[in-house]
Amino acid sequence: MDMANGNFTGVFGKLGRFLIFTAGMLATIAPLLYSQESVSTPLSKVERKNKAPVSREILRVKLPKPIESKLKNGLTVLILEDHRAPFVNVQLYVGGAGALFEPSGMIGLANATAQMLREGTQSRSSVQIAEEIDRLGASLGAGASFGSPDVVLSASGLSDNFDEWFSVAVDILLHPSFPATELEKLKQRQRVQLREQRSASGFLLSERFNRAVYGEHPAARVAPTLQSIDHLSRDALIKWHRERYAPQRAILGIAGDVRATALIAKLEKQLARWQPSEAKETWPRDPVAASERKILLVNRPDSVQTTLALGNIAIRRSSPDYIPMVVMNHVIGGGASSRLFLNLREEKGYTYGVYSDFSAARYPGPWRAGGSLRTEVTAGALTEFFNEIRRIRDEKVPAAELEANKRSIVASFALSLEQPARVLGFAITQKQYGLPADYWDSYPA
Repeated sequence: MDMANGNFTGVFGKLGRFLIFTAGMLATIAPLLYSQESVSTPLSKVERKNKAPVSREILRVKLPKPIESKLKNGLTVLILEDHRAPFVNVQLYVGGAGALFEPSGMIGLANATAQMLREGTQSRSSVQIAEEIDRLGASLGAGASFGSPDVVLSASGLSDNFDEWFSVAVDILLHPSFPATELEKLKQRQRVQLREQRSASGFLLSERFNRAVYGEHPAARVAPTLQSIDHLSRDALIKWHRERYAPQRAILGIAGDVRATALIAKLEKQLARWQPSEAKETWPRDPVAASERKILLVNRPDSVQTTLALGNIAIRRSSPDYIPMVVMNHVIGGGASSRLFLNLREEKGYTYGVYSDFSAARYPGPWRAGGSLRTEVTAGALTEFFNEIRRIRDEKVPAAELEANKRSIVASFALSLEQPARVLGFAITQKQYGLPADYWDSYPA
């Protein structure tokens, strides 16, 4: 891709060959789909002021660099001091403990293990943990998203009582008891949630879309099954925690009103019992982009809306096309001033909103566009989706439009720098993906 000239041809050579939607009647749509596809899209009547409130000075930034240390157990620690407010944010990423590495018959094991961390330890019950965190005015949670290689534990609270609430976080990390009674409660909640999800068009769409683009890759999973929930056991959670929660594959980020030198010494003592694991990460093969267009339908009779998505596997996070991809996505579907939004909502009135996004991890993820619209306009909407994809693939983005989108991205990035947790997140991303030391300093340029 040649972003400087507004040419985004490269990545769209294969995108758009997958189409997944939910609708009332396929027969109503299919005959019109290809016959209308060649209709050109008129220019939007929405006036672009091109006056995003971004100073040119924002293009030159130097982010604060966290102090980095490696503990004796192999844990990487990043500490970003920020004394503007008496607040501390903690983020722990444990690689190899995420849902990406779950056994196929134990879908949901990683997230169940993460959620059960705060349901009891060797010295605290679930109620005691909740009451103590509430009394301290702190927050504490953990989760493992489907498709992610990491489990993430997050905590935050005031710096005045940091030692107290952080000790609770350390306790649930190192000494979870996974009480059987609490596990049964979690499984029951998950069964109810799964039944509710299966009645939602958005969930059914994501389930079918991920299965279509990822194929046999573990990222195709979007939820546990009733069978996998039933198979969850206390022994399975204990084993996953013991083997997968390894400090040598983890990054601990702390941002806020702390003193790095003193804190690192405390961490050595508090986390000394967290010892490395010998379990190995076995990464699945990368998903492969589809080579031909497919249409998949989840039939929901009497639906008044069509919820649709279309896309294909694109790039990984380390790709040199990542930043051009960010800009391209912003142009076509990144917000209320994007081409898809202006075309399908402002001009055609098909929907309240349509957007696009893309996932780029350590393995290639999909670019995806879609939204919800009236069933009777599904064929016309699909025509415009394909028109916009062809347009950004085959035509250079006009200089003024390209500049406006780049300035909008920079403005959003600049605002995020006011949040220490976001700056810490940038540092963790840089470490996870091995990005250059000046990556975020040069990102706005």
